Amino acid sequence: MEKLTFYALSAPEKLDRIGAYLSERLSRDVARHRYGYVCIAMEALDQLLMACHCQSINLFVESFLKMVRKLLEADKPNLQILGTNSFVKFANIEEDTASYHRSYDFFVSRFSEMCHSSYEDPDIRTKIRMAGINGVNVRELTERCFRELLGRAAYGNIKNAVTPVLMHLDNHSLWEGKTFAVRCFKIIMYSIQSQHSHLVIQQLLGHLDANSKNSATVRAGIVEVLLEAAAIASSGSVGPTVLEVFNTLLRQLRLSVDYELTGSYDASGNIGIKIIKTHEERQLQEAVIRTIGSFANTLPTYQRSEVMLFIMGKIPVPGVHPALTNVTTGFQTTNMLTALPNSFLEPLLSFSLMEDPEVRLLVLTILLSVIDRHDNTPKFSSISIISDISVLKLKVDKCSRQDNLFMKKHAQQLYRHIYLACKEQSSGPQHFETLYTLLALISMELANEEVVVDLIRLALALQELAQTNEESLSVYNRCAVHALSAAYLNLICQLTTVPTFCQHIHEVIEMRQKEVPFLLPEDVFIENPKLPASLEKLEGDVLFQQSKITEVLGGSGYNTDRLATPYIPQFTGNTHLSTCDIVIVSAVQQYRSVCVSSVDSVGMEEQERERRRQVVEKFQKAPFEEIAAHCGARNIFPMFSLSALPRPPPSPSGTISSGYGQTQSRSVPVYEMKFPDLCVY
Repeated sequence: MEKLTFYALSAPEKLDRIGAYLSERLSRDVARHRYGYVCIAMEALDQLLMACHCQSINLFVESFLKMVRKLLEADKPNLQILGTNSFVKFANIEEDTASYHRSYDFFVSRFSEMCHSSYEDPDIRTKIRMAGINGVNVRELTERCFRELLGRAAYGNIKNAVTPVLMHLDNHSLWEGKTFAVRCFKIIMYSIQSQHSHLVIQQLLGHLDANSKNSATVRAGIVEVLLEAAAIASSGSVGPTVLEVFNTLLRQLRLSVDYELTGSYDASGNIGIKIIKTHEERQLQEAVIRTIGSFANTLPTYQRSEVMLFIMGKIPVPGVHPALTNVTTGFQTTNMLTALPNSFLEPLLSFSLMEDPEVRLLVLTILLSVIDRHDNTPKFSSISIISDISVLKLKVDKCSRQDNLFMKKHAQQLYRHIYLACKEQSSGPQHFETLYTLLALISMELANEEVVVDLIRLALALQELAQTNEESLSVYNRCAVHALSAAYLNLICQLTTVPTFCQHIHEVIEMRQKEVPFLLPEDVFIENPKLPASLEKLEGDVLFQQSKITEVLGGSGYNTDRLATPYIPQFTGNTHLSTCDIVIVSAVQQYRSVCVSSVDSVGMEEQERERRRQVVEKFQKAPFEEIAAHCGARNIFPMFSLSALPRPPPSPSGTISSGYGQTQSRSVPVYEMKFPDLCVY
């Protein structure tokens, strides 16, 4: 063999004759069943092929491939495996120049047949199949060719490149194993041009829809591939159909929940051949939720807000809640105006007033995720009276200009919804704990001096809410609101670092610990709280005193006028109103303007807003007969009387003759007329 190799290297022009001779010998030995000589001939060819690299190698290769073909056509498994091994060695040789004249159609076809071998002996069958797989996949070379092909694919050709892959994975049930499918699509996503990533994702989404009634393991495999594709896709490359991505995933989530509940893929309830496996559907649902979060993480902040709003529109769909929570995980932003624009904040807060307690809790969780920019949320996982908050190691930054603008624009909305959330009868321990965390995060992330004052007023208003009990809250809810107020005032007094303020708060807490421990979080937010049968109106040292707080904070430069004014939820123009609501409020405003001469002070203005809100609520909730009877007693809509209608423009003389010899006063020009605020656009 050494002499033969030396001769071939010394006289490369002889290679074609050497190859022809060995090929002839091998054919004769195969026919005569002299398999030992067949192995010797193939070994010689393999070694010559590995040793000789020159232009004349192409002629030798033709003889080599002819011999390999002869072995693959033999009916002996060992010869087929021998031929395959030689072909794999040949395929791993890097040639200086590509040879386009060779045809490998036979080898692809034969190796594919071997992959599906049905040989009787199971061990030999496995060996033949493995040989076929090795022949079809010369792994490194195949992958390199695949990557190059995808890298050259233009926009219009991506579908042609991906469709055969999807078909192959379908035909050979390769979605269920996940590993191979994920590997294939990782190659695809890394190889194609980044601006085409969304085309691959769209095809996967379409394929997922097409397999909606397939087994959960198949759908989960496709979803796992989508998860990997989303992680690879660069920011914003999901494409223009962002909502389509989430719509498809949410639809699959809903279908999976339906399948799990009904036990059938048939909506009519007929049990089909396929059996629903609950644990497989659960695994699919978890995969969908992870994928939703992964997709959301590739989006810019403004699009994530749109996605959250879109998902919230699907709230009645079972299984959507964890999906939405997953979208908010890791939500990081520096500008609250961008993260919580009006178009997102208003619908979000409106969801916080829904009857479903789970939805309300979800909304609060979303707010926490968006507002918390320093990972302080875990430090407030439970409500408690912390004597020294330095142990929490809180991260507090100075409020930025953008944060100040955000709070100036939206603070009253946030306060009002926190207040209203505490009035909900169906609120449980988790709701109050989340509200406490929300108040704490606002104090650390978005608070300036004015916000601090308003938050203290809000906490005192919550104490008054539980004290007066105008909303007929249960004993538990009243105690919970008292405990929430106490826990927050304990936190904010330490954040303000005003010693006299801290002293007053701690004195009240100590008095409660002695006399009414059920008004503190440690006795309320536990598994079996010991509460009184009824809660009488409290007095004295167990209540936080607004006058005392105003006095001590006023000495430190805080706005005493604002501190002394009780907080009343504002009826802001940002609240969703129907046309009827606007007409009612406008009428009430005009009626009140006759009775109220001045609302200049902050206190009077807020009381006026509260009266307005109560009237609107009455017209929204009261029975029609009651409203009709009330309107019959006296006219509360003076704006609809003839005297309130705009008069015609003045005559040139400044007066108008009535025709009866009487003179009417000059009418008021339109630009001087006073209209209620809510009637002016």
